[in-house]
Amino acid sequence: MSQTLEYKGYNGSVLYSAEDRTLHGRIVGIRDTVTYEGTNVSALEKNFKSAVDEYLAFCQAEGKTPGTPFKGSFNVRISQDLHKRAALYAEEHNRKLNAVVNDALQEYLTHSA
Repeated sequence: MSQTLEYKGYNGSVLYSAEDRTLHGRIVGIRDTVTYEGTNVSALEKNFKSAVDEYLAFCQAEGKTPGTPFKGSFNVRISQDLHKRAALYAEEHNRKLNAVVNDALQEYLTHSA
């Protein structure tokens, strides 16, 4: 099972490099690349929190709005046929395509967990 770190509304990945014998990761869900590493779990967690704090401080100093993780919208590329089928299903059931996709994703994640 994949684990993530969480701090101030940001999530961070947890990966292991056998070559370097270190844990490392990046903040997920934002456009900016923010990475961190550590030689053990405690160091990784500490460095993740420091990376988030430094990212927020950098954005404030630059007058930049920090990336908002998981805003609730993303682009998905699917086949033309699947797009057509989903759109026709939505139309036939008097629903918006976004609602159909949301329900399908919710159903998939509920049953695959």
